[in-house]
Amino acid sequence: MRKLIMKMSISVDGFVGGPNAESDWIFKSSDEASRAWSVERIREAGLIIMGRKTFEVIASYWPTATGPFAAPMNEIPKAVFTQNGFKGSILPDAELLPAAASWADARVFDGDLADGIKKLKSEPGKPICAIGGAGFMRSLVATGLIDEYHLVTHPLFLGEGQAIFNGVTQPLDLKLVDAKVFPGGIIAHTYRI
Repeated sequence: MRKLIMKMSISVDGFVGGPNAESDWIFKSSDEASRAWSVERIREAGLIIMGRKTFEVIASYWPTATGPFAAPMNEIPKAVFTQNGFKGSILPDAELLPAAASWADARVFDGDLADGIKKLKSEPGKPICAIGGAGFMRSLVATGLIDEYHLVTHPLFLGEGQAIFNGVTQPLDLKLVDAKVFPGGIIAHTYRI
């Protein structure tokens, strides 16, 4: 069975986005070593999953992007989870680019999130990496199907914003299996169930 890994940037005070989903703070403390670690984690995935909103925001960006994240983001297959329907491809000019194939061919799940995750986990292959916004991640946490958490803590307080663990109703004991400290102050914690 494939494992499901959540990868998320988080502030010291527990927010994954500002009040209006702002995420520019993620890049302020980023450094070459922390970016290399993140790229390495993404490359380990056999599938990248996300919610519809995140997909719609980033799908048109990555096929023409450059930099260390571009290759894995464009090469690894995708799956999109939606509750409000999905219009299909949103890559008008990028569809002609080879890098757009994994975005154009993304699998769409519009039923129960837990059922979709169980189906993907039962398939053979490398781990599933979940990325995305607070709503999708909060729903994913609620399924109880995450095997590993990669929480990348940035050295700042947002004061207010979007959280992903505020809906947790039962304690969940995690085992810290790795912690990396990077020059810009980011600490990457890897927890397993």
